[in-house]
Amino acid sequence: MSRAHLHRSRPLWSRRRFQLQGLSALGAAVFGSLLPAARAEAADEATGVADGAERYVGLETDKHLGPVEVVADVASMGDEQTFTEGPAVAPDGTVYFTNVAAEKIYRWRGGGKLELFRERTNKANGLLFDPRGRLLVCEGGAGCVTRLDLESGKREVLADAFEGKPLAAPNDLVLTKHGQLFFSSRPGSEQTNPNAVYRLDPDGTLHQLLKSPEVHMPNGMGVSPDGRTFYLIEAHPDEGRHRDVRAFALDDRGQLSQQRVLVNFYPGRSGDGMCVARDGRLLIAAGLHARRNTSETLDTRPGIHVISPQGVWLGWRETPEDTLTNCAVDDQRGWLYATCRGKLLRMKLHS
Repeated sequence: MSRAHLHRSRPLWSRRRFQLQGLSALGAAVFGSLLPAARAEAADEATGVADGAERYVGLETDKHLGPVEVVADVASMGDEQTFTEGPAVAPDGTVYFTNVAAEKIYRWRGGGKLELFRERTNKANGLLFDPRGRLLVCEGGAGCVTRLDLESGKREVLADAFEGKPLAAPNDLVLTKHGQLFFSSRPGSEQTNPNAVYRLDPDGTLHQLLKSPEVHMPNGMGVSPDGRTFYLIEAHPDEGRHRDVRAFALDDRGQLSQQRVLVNFYPGRSGDGMCVARDGRLLIAAGLHARRNTSETLDTRPGIHVISPQGVWLGWRETPEDTLTNCAVDDQRGWLYATCRGKLLRMKLHS
């Protein structure tokens, strides 16, 4: 995009101050839902940018998501630096998530207290459980993807280099029904591989599918329930770069084709992480309450965005503070979990 975006001196909407609705012995806080929508100036169609405020008008959020609860806060564990990420739901419903800044992995059992699971995690970011209940970890600080056995504690490196060069910073990951592991990697030095999307096959072969400059800042990802569509979040903060969700046709071999932009968040903050419900709805963690030192505007409101597989906006549930990073769905129990600054959030996911 060559044309500079419109800079507004004030946001299109006012951030509502979240009020504590109640605090149980377990430390859960319930927050409200939608803010009133505001009108915005029409976007220049030539840029491909949707009108930020208009997209939030008439959404039926309550059909999709319940109110937000804060179920855990890493500040209660004494962490001074907080940047939670990578929620993943174990088969028994236990939620694991990372505090990247403190290099820790925590776990939270429904109705229970927050527990420290692992320290010195090499700035672990995205997490995912495989079908055998083993925890897959993007260790961004070590430039590798690992597999962790929860019972024995055994750690196994699955990928740490491509064509003789180290991976830069693995960030997020998703599995296909054929056992192929896709993961994104953030930028590093000239001695490492570039921004890229990789596929690790069950036989251990690593493929680099998309790389810079074709992709600008690959981040969260997902796969449709039928295994035929791969979703990728592009989240570059610089002006004119990709901030969107892209959809690709995905075949049984793990090859990608027919790339298209499904959701464009530009000029607002793009999605960070995402997950896909079993009915195919996309749940995307995106947006900001306040400007930061980037070109990202407040056109994308902070919260979970519910998007249909066709790219239709269905709902949006505001989250309490910056920065909202990722989400994971527990389809079996009907919950959606999200990480936000130092907190683990939960909301009911309606079918």
